[in-house]
Amino acid sequence: MSACIRVPQRMLPGAELTLPALAFGAGPVSALMTDPAARDRQLATVERALALGVDWFDTAATYGNGESERSMGWALRELGSGISVRMGTKVRLATEQLADIPGAVRASVEGSLHRLGVDSVALLQLHNSITRQRGDQPTSITPDDVLRPGGILEAFAQLRGEGLIQHFGLTGLGDEASLNEVLNAEPWATMQVNLNLCDRSAGLRPGVGGVGSAGKSDRRPARLAIRVFAGGALAGRPPSAHTLTTKFFPLPIYERDLRRAELMRRALPSDVSLPEAAVRFAAHHPHVTSAIVGFGSPEEVEDAVRWAVNGPLPDEVFAKLDRAGV
Repeated sequence: MSACIRVPQRMLPGAELTLPALAFGAGPVSALMTDPAARDRQLATVERALALGVDWFDTAATYGNGESERSMGWALRELGSGISVRMGTKVRLATEQLADIPGAVRASVEGSLHRLGVDSVALLQLHNSITRQRGDQPTSITPDDVLRPGGILEAFAQLRGEGLIQHFGLTGLGDEASLNEVLNAEPWATMQVNLNLCDRSAGLRPGVGGVGSAGKSDRRPARLAIRVFAGGALAGRPPSAHTLTTKFFPLPIYERDLRRAELMRRALPSDVSLPEAAVRFAAHHPHVTSAIVGFGSPEEVEDAVRWAVNGPLPDEVFAKLDRAGV
């Protein structure tokens, strides 16, 4: 690949923050950064990503029980001080931690910073779903847990005031009314949304992320697309070990998407592969700032960047998918 090819950077409205059109997902589906035995491949993949402009890394304290963050910290030390890397990590609170939200949030963030080997992160995201009642969805908490005095929003703001984080967002899971109650209370910088070719409107329902007349925010959070390859179904990969155990996007969803993927593969033009279509769809969606892709090798980074710079999918591709019923 030509060294001059790089993914474009996009500005988040009102956040004084830029993200590349493709970001590096360090989660458990690709399993690269959660595998401590893959150090050589980790370093080569991170290094290639940075060379191609993929300089935003998305991780979480829960990915591999902290192993993803430890791997990122190791890679940064190996690459040295001359690199420019931006990172987002996440906080997920268990029910028993909700009795002391400020303490639990601080402990999680301080643990993340230690594993990453940094003094601050560009983005901290709430990793719980938000619903009317605790436990309505896996790990879900309520708007009151976020917004009340001594709640999560206040804890995030405190950490931002101390310089440990620069911006904060959420992962966008939960029910519409609860998410909007939280989103309207504060100009959250970002919201991750499940978005891929298997369900082209998932996570982008018109009612989620808007601002009500009583809201304090005058802008919508920037959307960060996740599950770009639908857990591997759009990339022709078998289900990951994570897919076999997770409560969030479990095996039946993967199997459904695999069936849809086969129909799409037959409908696409011969010069556009399904993985390319998946990347171009998410990276150039009009409501998406950055598409987070779980890379497993330098070659996968190169492929994704090459596809992304090809631009949006032509309208006739979507017409073919529509005619195929997918």
